Amino acid sequence: MEQHVLLQMTDITKTFPGVKALDKVSLTVHRGTVHALMGENGAGKSTLMKCLFGIYSKDSGTILLEGKEVNFKNSRDALDNGVAMVHQELNQALKRSVMDNIWLGRYPTVGGIVNERKMYKDTMAVFQELGINVDPHRIMSTMPVSQRQMVEIAKAVSYNSKVIVFDEPTSSLNEEEVEHLFRIIHMLRDRGVGIIYISHKMAEIKRISDEITIMRDGQWIATRPAAELEVNDIIRLMVGRELTNQFPPKTNKPGDVYLKVEHLTGMYNQLKDVSFEARRGEILGLAGLDSSGRTETLESIFGVQTRKEGLITLSGKRCLNRNARESIRNGFALLTEERRATGIFSILNIRENTVISSLKKHRKAGIYLSEGSMRADTQWSIDAMRTKTPTQDTKIRSLSGGNQQKVILGRWLLTDPEVLLLDEPTRGIDVGAKYEIYQLILDLANQGKTVLMVSSEMPELLGVCDRILVMSGGRLAGEVDARTTTQEEIMHLAAKYV
Repeated sequence: MEQHVLLQMTDITKTFPGVKALDKVSLTVHRGTVHALMGENGAGKSTLMKCLFGIYSKDSGTILLEGKEVNFKNSRDALDNGVAMVHQELNQALKRSVMDNIWLGRYPTVGGIVNERKMYKDTMAVFQELGINVDPHRIMSTMPVSQRQMVEIAKAVSYNSKVIVFDEPTSSLNEEEVEHLFRIIHMLRDRGVGIIYISHKMAEIKRISDEITIMRDGQWIATRPAAELEVNDIIRLMVGRELTNQFPPKTNKPGDVYLKVEHLTGMYNQLKDVSFEARRGEILGLAGLDSSGRTETLESIFGVQTRKEGLITLSGKRCLNRNARESIRNGFALLTEERRATGIFSILNIRENTVISSLKKHRKAGIYLSEGSMRADTQWSIDAMRTKTPTQDTKIRSLSGGNQQKVILGRWLLTDPEVLLLDEPTRGIDVGAKYEIYQLILDLANQGKTVLMVSSEMPELLGVCDRILVMSGGRLAGEVDARTTTQEEIMHLAAKYV
């Protein structure tokens, strides 16, 4: 087996101020295999990959690629040497075309002038090989996240990579797109590419992986053949404890109708005549395929997408919600799906990100902000969310995705909202942290808050929600009781107007 080793990372250590992110972690990837990398948020998975990819420089340890020691200076250096990474948080030039994004920094030229025809032809060749149906001239910002992710995968393949890292690749894909991605991964594996696959989705990992490495608190815990590990074994190794129930028991008791949405229709999106009611203390799910109008429904209620028409009332009182500020004043809070693009202020620290929506509470003498009051609220948020961070002064961009999500959720709770609009609240979050967020959502419902929750994961909607609204083609296709419905019934409704 030794001659098939493609990548060997040995005793990798990386320290940030106040935290040892990696403590002598080793990883061996064989040619033509899918190697899953698992662990809770903050376990060090992304940090290990960033050390490989040249985004971070490791403190100690060795990296061998095809038996030769490598230390990439940056991501371009890694790509040029056959190591590519498809990041969970897409970082693309959104105002440029698809093919610009794929060939950026290495445009084909003739006499110093970009050869657009060759660029188009090369892009189409990669797309045809991967079965991707996207117009190379299309502007990135006009496409859903799932298609943009496919472009990122095509870019990685276009480098003829020997090793490709997929970081939570299915977090924004529907079932059909997941199947397509798996076909691409199998094709790459059969070509001899080594795939490192980071995901929290157990069924996926079991289905696609040849080997699994588990990390916890910056340390290597185990590497085993995937066939030898059952889901419960993986969870136990990840969290260091048994996790018997995936969802907390539903203890909330929905009361009177509180929120009414009538004839919600989008000005610039596909939403058409969406009407529903939600009760106090109720967790109302929104299901549907990608681009079905789930996100648009939440954003139109919150006023960040323009409504053509639609009436929103709380306890019979009309809420105009013309913009985010007005919506917050009316007791609404929105947790967005793409936290890096629309959720976090990456250059600010944890405290600033936590209190930024509730600064009014911290004013003293009219113009000053009370440092003590802001620290106290931030500490409450860190404790309540169990956020893993060295200090309140740590920059939010250095936290794992799941911990960033907890900071944003804490931020909104500090505005004391009556209606929480949660778009994929557990996207990219590990199994232990997911349970904590579910419990938090349930606690809010128990306090009489109304929660609207979009999720692509059907078991999550069934396990957490009271009722589920199913969206299809920008319209409301139906409503089901989460206790009695089935995944088949939801999928049937989701395809109603497609």
